[in-house]
Amino acid sequence: MKYDDLLKSGKIRSQKISGDEIERALSRADRDLKTSRSVMAGDWDWGFAIAYNAILQASHAFMFSEGYRPTSHEGHKNTFAFMRIAMGKPYEDLITYFDRVRNKRNQAMYDIAGKISESEAKTLFKMAVDFVVLVKKLLKEKI
Repeated sequence: MKYDDLLKSGKIRSQKISGDEIERALSRADRDLKTSRSVMAGDWDWGFAIAYNAILQASHAFMFSEGYRPTSHEGHKNTFAFMRIAMGKPYEDLITYFDRVRNKRNQAMYDIAGKISESEAKTLFKMAVDFVVLVKKLLKEKI
């Protein structure tokens, strides 16, 4: 099974997850995109963080559709480790980028205010929109 290493290392756990929970994660991703767009004009750091959260929520929806969820310890990191395997080679660079964004978001939120530039925030927002659309498409194809 392709997720065995993540399961054995305790990074993810198998769980029956309802379609409603998958839909709620997608709804949160959509909400975060709208909020990011409105916040971004006044605060690049927060706009960036909220766009990142949209990516995380879409990733959770995909993960849930496969019957898994991340464990709470390093949950964001484990989500992207899962997505790297789940989406495979064609999306490896994209997921690696999102994992780097995870680190930058942490710095911006907890260490260095004003770390995110307008260009970085707008780039991530565009990628978040595209990623949410992609995940929704992939989930529709699974049904």
